[in-house]
Amino acid sequence: MSAKRKAVAEFLGFTLLRIALVLVLAAIVILLWDIVRKGGGTLTWAFVSQLPRRGMTEGGILPAILGTVLVTAVTAFLAIPMGMFTAIYLNEYARPSRLTRIIRLAIRNLSGVPSIVYGLFGVILFVNLMKFGTSILSAGLTLGLMTLPWTITASEEALKTIPNSYREGSLALGATKWQAIRTNVLPYALPGMLTGTVLGLARAAGETAPIMFTGAAFSLPFLPHSIKDPFMALPYHLYIMATQHHDLAKARPLAYGTALVLLLLVLGMNTVVAVVRARLRRKRRS
Repeated sequence: MSAKRKAVAEFLGFTLLRIALVLVLAAIVILLWDIVRKGGGTLTWAFVSQLPRRGMTEGGILPAILGTVLVTAVTAFLAIPMGMFTAIYLNEYARPSRLTRIIRLAIRNLSGVPSIVYGLFGVILFVNLMKFGTSILSAGLTLGLMTLPWTITASEEALKTIPNSYREGSLALGATKWQAIRTNVLPYALPGMLTGTVLGLARAAGETAPIMFTGAAFSLPFLPHSIKDPFMALPYHLYIMATQHHDLAKARPLAYGTALVLLLLVLGMNTVVAVVRARLRRKRRS
């Protein structure tokens, strides 16, 4: 291929990429603007701090906010440590073999399983067999299992980006394998591991199918007192308000307000992790 043809092909390729970028950004901006425009007027202090009243046509969504935060916390408690340690074992300790290839294939396949399947599995395992009932604990553990493949894959890919020379240098100085991983690998891989983990948690915070089987309720006139209680959650609440409410016209602004609160909650999670990741990178460079 001549230099002129290469230049034309490169120009066309970059042009298509720019068009795709603009289309994606335009869709995101339109979606966000529609939610903010229709839900911004509903977003008041009373809306986020009061209990629901009169079939959720009055009052606020405080129980849904608290329930989403608690379920996400239980999800993180299961998925983050188990996922990261599994990734460390697979990447740093496990020898290449047919068994490890099968395990990795199974992990990647599990990340594509529909969320409703995880919900049915959670009902069988946590609600019925383990007798946790329909509760925050059952829903959080179900979402934790769903998030686990994402966490393992993202953490393992982050570990693979660290050069082997970092490990070999520590081992040459007499450090144990775990000391080499803890001091020379994890500090550099942790920002990437956190990024993938938070993406999985953000997905879990917006899931409806798993929690509607394992503990979510549409309207509760009280706050949960423990992780064994049923709960309200923003995604399930939004689903009911938008599709199943007895007065859809009256509930539509409340549905947009709920969607806006859920977006702000996910944005807040990503912002916190972005700040932590930036601090870890600055600390690593200093």
